[in-house]
Amino acid sequence: MTPLIDVMLVLLVIFIMASPLLPRQIGLELPKASLAPQAARGADETPPPVVSLSIDAAGRLQWNGADIDATALSARMHAAASADPQPQIALRADQRTPYARIAQVMAVAQREGLTRFGFVVDSPASAGAAPK
Repeated sequence: MTPLIDVMLVLLVIFIMASPLLPRQIGLELPKASLAPQAARGADETPPPVVSLSIDAAGRLQWNGADIDATALSARMHAAASADPQPQIALRADQRTPYARIAQVMAVAQREGLTRFGFVVDSPASAGAAPK
């Protein structure tokens, strides 16, 4: 009887160890979508303009390379949100920029009604050096 209990306990331990490895997926049939956004646009439609918004490590802002303050940022974002087509904001933030400053800028963009907002990052290949 004791060897049978030992075998059962070993099997139980193996089952407990292997259960997190079992796939827990739901069978879904996802909708198909085209990966070519240009094909969906009309031939006469132009892509939206891109505005470069930069934040340095000290939290200073630049709009397309020109220094601006928080008041001017809100005014420019309001004007950009009401433009047709609405421009895409490309946010470039120094890696040492406090997250709170980035969140403030994003909150202003949301409050002013900007919907096209993206982050610009450098890949290790484009930076010319491997990450340390």
